[in-house]
Amino acid sequence: MGWPVSQLGAMDVALLVGAFGVGIVVGLTGMGGGALMTPMLVLFFGVPPLAAVSSDLVASAVMKPVGSVVHFRRGTVNLKLVKWLCIGSVPSAFAGVFILRAFGQSEQVHDVVRTALGVAILFTAAMLMVRAYMRLAERARARDGRADPLPQAHPHVHVKVLPTVLLGAIGGLVVGMTSVGSGSLVIIGLMLLYPGLKASQLVGTDLMQAVPLVGAAALSHVIFGELDFSVSLPLVIGSVPGAYLGARLSAALPGGIVRRALAFVLLASGLKLLDVPNVPTALILISFAVGGSLVWMQIRRRRGFPALATVEARQRRARNEEFVKQKSGAREAP
Repeated sequence: MGWPVSQLGAMDVALLVGAFGVGIVVGLTGMGGGALMTPMLVLFFGVPPLAAVSSDLVASAVMKPVGSVVHFRRGTVNLKLVKWLCIGSVPSAFAGVFILRAFGQSEQVHDVVRTALGVAILFTAAMLMVRAYMRLAERARARDGRADPLPQAHPHVHVKVLPTVLLGAIGGLVVGMTSVGSGSLVIIGLMLLYPGLKASQLVGTDLMQAVPLVGAAALSHVIFGELDFSVSLPLVIGSVPGAYLGARLSAALPGGIVRRALAFVLLASGLKLLDVPNVPTALILISFAVGGSLVWMQIRRRRGFPALATVEARQRRARNEEFVKQKSGAREAP
């Protein structure tokens, strides 16, 4: 069951633009590659789910190293964690592809993969919110003196070998079957296992471990999957510069708005992949956009922060400016 190559010519530009946008998100957050690229192919370009998974993994195998190199040069990659994650993830990624092959090539298999994608993407959206809450709670504890200050340098990490290998194995299996999870599943697991890691280290370490993981899954799909190079090539050309740009911007841009927009898109994609009708989908999305924002504002207030992150940012800038003025005045005093 292939995708007609003759239809691709008019869609090249749209594929390039879509892949470029996905690449920026991956470089910024370390998340959302397969969770955005695969449903984009299925829902907007009519690519069968198995072919979409294969094509996305091949594109990710080229895109992930771009962002990871930028983070590696900045020193935001923990290579010890990368090693143990890969020991678990690489063989299990091959296993995920073999499991798919064991089911055959029937229409029912495509339906199963589509459903699995929808569930994995909804899980990713939920984990984005969990990640945001964990970071907010961590900041509140550090501010109140109930926890160590958030690390300003790269802290020493005691590697928990068995849980780290297990996390890699679970991530590899999910990625091999759905192309989703190399960022969302692993990065949340790293947050739970190593809460002392800075956000930039989480993203950098996750992107680096995803290189061999996605490479193994992509190789398996090239050999055993339904790869369509006429789809993969535009994805690679568009996503690589996007990932590079996103990684360059990751240290300069606030991630809150990006994460909320990403969660909204993932929620919409997951619901459509699960064939939820349009009216319930629209109601769920409106409830998420309005109700979710109100709930998050209340959570921020209860943690002692302004309801809006923009207000907090202005207050922080004002404090920094006042500190600089005071410091300058102290130097100028006789």
